[in-house]
Parts: sequence; C-alpha cells; structure tokens
Amino acid sequence: MPKYVIEREISGAGKLSAEEFQGISQKSCGVLQEMGPQIQWVESFVTDDKIYCVYIAPDEEAIREHAQKGGFPADRISEVRAMIDPTTAEA
Repeated sequence: MPKYVIEREISGAGKLSAEEFQGISQKSCGVLQEMGPQIQWVESFVTDDKIYCVYIAPDEEAIREHAQKGGFPADRISEVRAMIDPTTAEA
C-alpha cells in the first residue's frame, strides 16, 4: 500500500501544548477508526509552522477524506516513491 507525506500548514504548530497535541491526535485517531484499517497514521514531525505527517493509505483521496473529516489542512500530499538512509550508501 502506498505511503504518503502530508504537509499541513498550521501557524504556531511548534508552540502547541502537550494537551493541544493530545486533542489533535485523539481527533485524528477517531476519524481513522471510523474510516477503517485501510488508512494508517505512522508518525508526524512538528516544525514552527508546519506538521509533516506520514500515512499509509490506498490513495490520495483517502488522505483528503481524513483531513476533511478531521478538520485538518492537507496543503500538500506527496506519495513516497523510495526510502533511503545511511545504509543505502553501502555496497
């Protein structure tokens, strides 16, 4: 199943409290539970004004549906084509 990186522009994201992150996470998990196991949230990275989320989903439309139902922005959705890490340099 394809993996996606979702860029969410959220002003001040890096200054959100633990309680705010918990609420956002609970909302996201609730929507995912409603949508079924075909879409999965893997992890997210928070910067000053953006959150980058990694999801496994059947298609981009499922990502957009999750964002719409959860009230989250999905400003850019990119399908992961390959993964590399330091071990990729090894012969």
